[in-house]
Amino acid sequence: MTEITDLITQRWDVIVVGTGIGGATLGYALAKAGKRVLFCEKGRSYLGDAEALTGRYAEQSFAQPSVPRPEHRELLARAGRCWDQIEDCSASKPRRFIPFIGASTGGSSALYGMAMERFFPEDFTPRHNYPDIAGTSLPERWPISYQDLAPYYTAAEQLYRVRGGGDPLRAEGTAHPLPALPPLMPAAQELTQFLQDKNLHPYRLPMACESVPGCECCQGYLCPRECKNDSARICLQPALAQHGAALLDQCEVVRLEATREAVTGVVCERQGKQFVLKGDLVVLAAGALVTPNLLLRSRSDFWPNGLANDSGLVGRNLMRHFVDLYLITPRHSAGDNRHKELAFNDFYHSPERLGTVQSFGRLPPAEMLAESLEQDIHHGPLPWLAKPFRWVKPMLKPMLRRMVERSLVLAGIMEDLPYPDNRVTIGSDQRSTQLYYRIQPTEQARIERFRDRVREALRPYKVQIVKQAENNERIAHACGTCRFGENPKESVLDPRNRAHGLGNLYVVDSSFFPSSGGTNPSLTIAANSLRVAKDLCGIRG
Repeated sequence: MTEITDLITQRWDVIVVGTGIGGATLGYALAKAGKRVLFCEKGRSYLGDAEALTGRYAEQSFAQPSVPRPEHRELLARAGRCWDQIEDCSASKPRRFIPFIGASTGGSSALYGMAMERFFPEDFTPRHNYPDIAGTSLPERWPISYQDLAPYYTAAEQLYRVRGGGDPLRAEGTAHPLPALPPLMPAAQELTQFLQDKNLHPYRLPMACESVPGCECCQGYLCPRECKNDSARICLQPALAQHGAALLDQCEVVRLEATREAVTGVVCERQGKQFVLKGDLVVLAAGALVTPNLLLRSRSDFWPNGLANDSGLVGRNLMRHFVDLYLITPRHSAGDNRHKELAFNDFYHSPERLGTVQSFGRLPPAEMLAESLEQDIHHGPLPWLAKPFRWVKPMLKPMLRRMVERSLVLAGIMEDLPYPDNRVTIGSDQRSTQLYYRIQPTEQARIERFRDRVREALRPYKVQIVKQAENNERIAHACGTCRFGENPKESVLDPRNRAHGLGNLYVVDSSFFPSSGGTNPSLTIAANSLRVAKDLCGIRG
């Protein structure tokens, strides 16, 4: 009996679909507690893979400059990237694109910029933060509080070895000391002093990074050194090596089989063969775009609207943070501008809740920026400009290279709100994903006010804004498509992250968020997975 056949024919205590922050953290904790855990990962495992593309973007290996397309599938897979197209049906003319998300061991954390920061206590009472905005499905509160999650935040920070400084705007009791990061680069020190002189409150951004010699802060691509603390390195690898867990990579889960009360089988495809896995517990952690797609694909006579979808909310209330980039040229040379060093939250709080500002790191190479800009023009309000843009593109690239090398880049991240019509669903082929996401006028007005506040804060620096907030192809921090809550009519999952009506199905990726908060979600996902793991360790089988 081959090793793969042995994995397929066993019955597992827990089957975890996806190895990103949510799935790998939960699976690691359960395996460490003695559970027999099998991970299913659609992408390749880059752990020990000599053919993995590390230390550079997949686009740098394309035969010619281009945005990702279906013909780049193999290169994207080797780089840990998603290769499936999404159809954006939000505009009058639908368009297809490949989202910049992970699809390998580590999920999107294999590509992330390593910022791991707690939500604020007020993020757990979202309706209080936006009392005058109508039309949203914001709940009064999350079914858990900041205090419920606080010990798991501490455990997740320790697990992912987060380093950084304390935010002076956090209330006493919610700011916890972290190990220090290396000293600021001169340009970041200049900006920190500048912000302090403006009576703002910059601090060291918490980072899940080892800062080893030669660290390049590999945002957007696989790390060739052992400095990025992603979920594959921190959780998946030790779960496999030390705690008896197993991994099926290049294994796509196509649907779940279920009775009215429980999941009975996980139908998978691997290397052209289909098989059914059996487990006592099934955990979905494939991401907020894929997890609802999988549930909707798992329709049956017991679940005619999709598995776990009695509420009709599977795939709805999609949120994605509004992210813009702010480029400044510091008086000191930017030098090594790859590192994410600082943040400030002065616009996150009253009098109006806007967003956080944090270091972005270095922009992608000029060739990638040029291709992305052409794509944006092609899909923008004046698509006829794409053709003349191609003529000037060669002349534009030297300017873009200077911008990449000399700019200090900040990211403005703003919370968006849940609206039921913003959603993902399955395409007509019953396999692909369709996206519907429109920014409401109230949200657009908040975006503009946030831009104005950040511009004003950075004066007299000359600021160049790269506006990404309105672009669905820049889908950052997607969440909310399987929200948890206490009322089965208003949520997909219960407060334990278990699907309403199904005794053995859990969701632990960012799908469970009932609101998106206004900062990076990875630490909250990890902390919640540790919370759910502790709960599950008390369940036999």
